Amino acid sequence: MRVAIHTLGTRGDVQPYLAFALGLKAAGHEVLIAAPSQFEAFIGSRGIKFAHLPGEFLTLMETPEAKAAMSGSAGFAAGFKLIKHFRPIGRKELSLEWAAARAFQPELIIYHPKAIGAPHIAEKLGCPAVLASPLPGFTPTRAFASPLVPFRSLGPLNGLTHRLMAGSGEAIFRSMVAEWRVSELGLNSRPVRPSRPAATLYCYSQHVMPAPTDWPDSVAITGYWFLDDDDDWTPDPRLSRFLGSGETPVYVGFGSMPGLDPVEMTSMIIEALAHAGRRGVLATGGGAIGGHVASTDHVHIIEGAPHDKLFPLMSACVHHGGAGTTAASLRAGKPTVICPFFGDQPFWGRRVAELGVGPRPISRKSLSARTLAEAIASATRDGAMRRQATALGARINAEDGVGRSIAFLERRKLLASPGAV
Repeated sequence: MRVAIHTLGTRGDVQPYLAFALGLKAAGHEVLIAAPSQFEAFIGSRGIKFAHLPGEFLTLMETPEAKAAMSGSAGFAAGFKLIKHFRPIGRKELSLEWAAARAFQPELIIYHPKAIGAPHIAEKLGCPAVLASPLPGFTPTRAFASPLVPFRSLGPLNGLTHRLMAGSGEAIFRSMVAEWRVSELGLNSRPVRPSRPAATLYCYSQHVMPAPTDWPDSVAITGYWFLDDDDDWTPDPRLSRFLGSGETPVYVGFGSMPGLDPVEMTSMIIEALAHAGRRGVLATGGGAIGGHVASTDHVHIIEGAPHDKLFPLMSACVHHGGAGTTAASLRAGKPTVICPFFGDQPFWGRRVAELGVGPRPISRKSLSARTLAEAIASATRDGAMRRQATALGARINAEDGVGRSIAFLERRKLLASPGAV
């Protein structure tokens, strides 16, 4: 079958979908990924067909407005601040999504929630569309509030939070999508019936977040989609010497999250490590950590490294709580300290603490050398926490998220079985 995958966002929004594409290709399917232009080489080098979506989305993330929004207090408000900046890019995304699908003619579309044109394109082409998300929040449930609101639960209003947050993109861009449906797809301005995915795949572990009992059978928690193809990576000589010269270090990195003052942030992290009596590996990543900081006896600075190779070498992991980074640290069996910036990151921070595999998350307002030192000390000295993290890592490693996703779609007759491809 011809399967198109539409995704939009940073590397964390692309990498799991590449892992799934490789699984589909290995099962005999022809696969296309439509993603931001910056990922053409990343995807194409793995032998997967690529179609361009607007690269301006990632450029937007580097603007002062976006950095200010993401560096503010955690919660869904930061996401709304960014939406107004995304609006000019959205119309271009819709046109490019349609151009990719028109050229490829998929028989099945799998889409990230940010790829807002995909369900409408599936309607035009008469093919099923499957929503795939690395976080819950697109299937209403009474069990917990949407990960995109700053509350664990609002009791009887939980289902409403899911519907509101899942429908917010459609509401904000309704007029733009309506015009595009008419002018480019040749459809009515709005679907005759509400657009719903033929199935929903949540690509995280059931051991991290089990399925609520009120979800329909068209929804599956599949296990994480890990991309494990950097087998040639090994620590460089300087990092190897650091790893071998003392106690196992703590990883500290905030991915693509920007910081308003990376020098101050880095100094605070180094001070916290010293107070906790721990060595650390600091990843400069997207700018939250940085400045003219040299490696010292208890701190080693790197630009980055594959999480699946680096995290097993650490004693604990400190990061922002992005879905992909959280998956990697839990899979490595490491106690995890989450310092959330915005969006779904507070949700994963709370979940890590609830599972007993990390201390309570540290909000941006509460983050200091003292609070971080206390969290690092807890993560590295609490024997029960370390054992819980090791056990959870083993359960996650035993899952085959990509294989389970393919099997689920085959059972639901959305994907042809290998003999029928």
